[in-house]
Amino acid sequence: MSPDSVRLLNGSSLCSGRLEVKSNQSWSSVCEADFDQQDAEVVCRELGCGPPSVLQGALYGEVEAPVWSKEFQCGGHESALLDCRSSGSARNSCSPGKAVGLTCSESDDVRLVGGPSRCAGTLEAKNLGEWRPGFLSTLKEAALVCQYLDCGSAVSIQTAHSSFKFVWSILSDCFPLRDCTTSDYMNKILNLTCSDSVRLLNGSSLCSGRLEVKSNQSWSSVCEADFDQQDAEVVCRELRCGPPSVLQGALYGEVEAPVWSKEFQCGGHESALLDCRSSGSARNSCSPGKAVGLTCSEPDFRLVGGASRCTGTLEFKHLGEWRPVYGFFWTLKEAAVSCEQLDCGSAVYIEMVDSSRTTGWLISSDCVLSRSPLRDCATSHYTDQILKLTCSDSVRLLNGSSLCSGRLEVKSNQSWSSVCEADFDQQDAEVVCRELGCGPPSVLQGALYEEVEASVWSKEFQCGGHESALLDCRSSGSARNSCSPGKAVGLTCSEPVRLVGGASHCAGTLELKYLGEWRPVYDLLWSLKKAVLLCYHLDCGSAVSVTQKKESTWRSKWSISPYCVQPGCLLRECAISDYNHFILNITCSAGGNYNC
Repeated sequence: MSPDSVRLLNGSSLCSGRLEVKSNQSWSSVCEADFDQQDAEVVCRELGCGPPSVLQGALYGEVEAPVWSKEFQCGGHESALLDCRSSGSARNSCSPGKAVGLTCSESDDVRLVGGPSRCAGTLEAKNLGEWRPGFLSTLKEAALVCQYLDCGSAVSIQTAHSSFKFVWSILSDCFPLRDCTTSDYMNKILNLTCSDSVRLLNGSSLCSGRLEVKSNQSWSSVCEADFDQQDAEVVCRELRCGPPSVLQGALYGEVEAPVWSKEFQCGGHESALLDCRSSGSARNSCSPGKAVGLTCSEPDFRLVGGASRCTGTLEFKHLGEWRPVYGFFWTLKEAAVSCEQLDCGSAVYIEMVDSSRTTGWLISSDCVLSRSPLRDCATSHYTDQILKLTCSDSVRLLNGSSLCSGRLEVKSNQSWSSVCEADFDQQDAEVVCRELGCGPPSVLQGALYEEVEASVWSKEFQCGGHESALLDCRSSGSARNSCSPGKAVGLTCSEPVRLVGGASHCAGTLELKYLGEWRPVYDLLWSLKKAVLLCYHLDCGSAVSVTQKKESTWRSKWSISPYCVQPGCLLRECAISDYNHFILNITCSAGGNYNC
């Protein structure tokens, strides 16, 4: 993780700028008289940079912030500035030009080689004095490398096959980079392209933020008056994002940085912003709220080859190319995020199926569940398996603890509506639970899952209980256009799990019914802690024992994705179709209560 107590502001890279130190959640500048070369060595080391090359005030702007009230007395060997001794200082302000400005030399432990510029090429990392190819997985991780090299934003990563060799794998969410490499052995190298001269800062993804442009190794913001929609189209294209969706000042923070001194005049077809014509501008500052903030739309994904737009093979468009998605360890939890983003209701079914060998987009489950934009997580990957999803399309349960509980909403004409209790009964609930791939309804009650201000379904459902989908049921007009407080339908469907072959229903082989099929459940990492949740769910008290047993023959199982099972989570949300010869035997205490 990045250091949280020191930072360098307004510099050209992570390794240069005006020094600020944090204490009691407040940032303060430091006066030159309270800071020396040994202190600077510690700061540069803490930031993962090379030794200090310049220590001078006023290099990176004047300061009106609070001033640090102590004099640092580092020995130069400490790993963090706040580990150093310090003594009280009488200062509460710095004379003009006397706030510490620091430039650390760039640490030469990562580079891009063999490309058209220093900001594009094969990734190499240096550790223990040895240069090797570097490898990382996602654009999100690559963004740290581009930032570290002062090369703007990460634009693309491409995996290329090579002979097997030792590489340095770069760990995710790790800083400084020199401490983030681990030795690996693989037959792949990584080609990385950074944007070099444009970047978006402080946004929620690589495709949103305050625009900055680099010239002569210095980054500048751009004023709204010097930038229009066609300019925005070029920037979004250069960053390999979708078309601009929002162009507005002050969305991503105010700016004290230098301001770009020219007005861009793009035609909209250019591949890079600095390829556009420009004319001189009289501006050297932006009015408050007038620095360009830009949001580019994210590339699309879709389900193809199914009976509707809400079922089929999952494909993702990245770098202008549609490819199938390969998702190792994807479960219904990850599928639920995709269904939600497609406005297709809840996830009902996910399956990894064999296909001819092709190039797909590998997207990790961690990335999906963190709600990161998928383009930040996509890696080119050769695969002979693809993902098929089925979403519920027209019904969903919101705000529940699992995919099988929540406030009911129904979709018609692309709009979602809640349903009033008076228009919905037990037979209707049976249909909804079946449609969502859940067990029979266990609780049908209003106000369980938050109040609702959304529109209300205008018909009374009249299901027989045998239908496969709620909208297949007969219905009659209802005079309602709102629900009384607490009267919107809240529904909890049960999960079909059981223990079989034991002395009672509270002991035996664990089985799960998913997609209409009972199969044994297997999880290599199953523990008593997970079994506690199951025993509680079965009203069987506490967990007594968990044993793994090897069968004489192989058969289809429901394998449970590691680390997926948690309180409130259903096993079906973690199930992956598998084929092995192991089963789980669980014994519960068969009495008492357990409080999750």
